[in-house]
Amino acid sequence: MAIFGAMSRWIVVRRGSVGLAHLLFASALIAQQGVTTFGLQIKPVFALPYFETITEFTRPSLTGSIELNGGMAFGMSVRKGLTKTISIETGIGQIQRRYGFTLSNDTSGYSESSTIRYVGYEIPLTALVYIRTGERSYMNAALGFSADMYPSDAQQELEEGFIYLFRNQWVQLGVVGNLGWEYRTEKSGIFYIGATFHRPFGDMAIADLTYWDVDNGFFPYRMRGALDGGYLTLDLRYYFHEDPERAQRNRPKR
Repeated sequence: MAIFGAMSRWIVVRRGSVGLAHLLFASALIAQQGVTTFGLQIKPVFALPYFETITEFTRPSLTGSIELNGGMAFGMSVRKGLTKTISIETGIGQIQRRYGFTLSNDTSGYSESSTIRYVGYEIPLTALVYIRTGERSYMNAALGFSADMYPSDAQQELEEGFIYLFRNQWVQLGVVGNLGWEYRTEKSGIFYIGATFHRPFGDMAIADLTYWDVDNGFFPYRMRGALDGGYLTLDLRYYFHEDPERAQRNRPKR
């Protein structure tokens, strides 16, 4: 009888454990369904040769170049859970692209380099798909579009020349692709790390690199090239904890 009693207790405990595991699994699956989450993000910009980060200029006796050296993007993000595995995401952010440029005259021996920043703002809209990788961890992939806005041109002077970046348009569309991993805590929000590729449709800006001929009344010699504006970032994000809207509506009023 003692043996049968022990076996009965073991079966009850086992069934209870399995039921609890199923309940936790189901609650984790629907954790993002019906949830609107607000987050903050910071994204260092990386310059890779694959993304055409350098533009070269040339004309008789003159050479120059402008190259993306990196930058920083930051802003806020809003995520809306549509189903158990799909969400949409939008937000607004600022990006500061940092360029290094050079200007040289082979005849006079003049050569100088400097840096210039180009500021833009982005409003992306992407669709995310999740894949569960652990009890609270998820991989996600996102694809969508972005409205890229450029508030002004930019310029930087040199001793015998200057560079001027003309925005191509005040606002233009771009494509956004993202791959990342996130850890969803029970009450402390979501921690996310990933990477984003952003590429505008068409050139972002036109660069004019000008040399002043100081021996001939500062006569200007201009060279012109296009900047495509594509970049890759490392994404670090934090989303604040939010309860599902359905559960919030069903909470009893105090």
